[in-house]
Amino acid sequence: MTARFEEAARCLVEIGRTFAARGSVPATSGNFSLRLDERRVAITRSGTNKGALGPADILIADLEAPPPPGASAETPLHLALYRDRPAVNAVIHTHADAAAVLSLAGDDLVLSGWELLKAFTGVTSHEVRVTIPVLANDQDVFALASRVSARLASLPESPAYLLAGHGLYTWGSSLAEVERHAVALEHLLVCERDRRMLAILAGRRS
Repeated sequence: MTARFEEAARCLVEIGRTFAARGSVPATSGNFSLRLDERRVAITRSGTNKGALGPADILIADLEAPPPPGASAETPLHLALYRDRPAVNAVIHTHADAAAVLSLAGDDLVLSGWELLKAFTGVTSHEVRVTIPVLANDQDVFALASRVSARLASLPESPAYLLAGHGLYTWGSSLAEVERHAVALEHLLVCERDRRMLAILAGRRS
């Protein structure tokens, strides 16, 4: 277990630096986690600069117990994904600009026509429709986690969700897969934001 946790901590420190360099986790926002075994996950500590993480900033959370001292208030959102989806081995939560902006549009996002949709596991065509559910944020994170679980149960193929005014959650069977999903989603959300802006400008000119 010690060796597994040490490797998970090393990977989370590295992924924190990656997304900090992308500008996806401003200030102390965002969090990252990795499954250790059927019951436990390694997760980043609350209130940390994700570009300057060290081994002491990685905690162990139990899927069936309250979050450990120092854990992010959003830890229940990670744990719910691991409980609900046994194939999930890694979760990334970022606050990228386009995700925060589009999350305020109100409706679920339906992405289609973009070539980069094929970055999502199982997607083989740009013609598919990928739904990213948008949920209202809530300071009662346990209640929020229950609502997220219920919403995702109706969208088993969705690779991610947005919290309104907050940010993006995505997951994968490995850290490499979830990193690919997160990077692709951040790009696609910028494209979708700009597409909507162009449509508004075109409407004003007509």
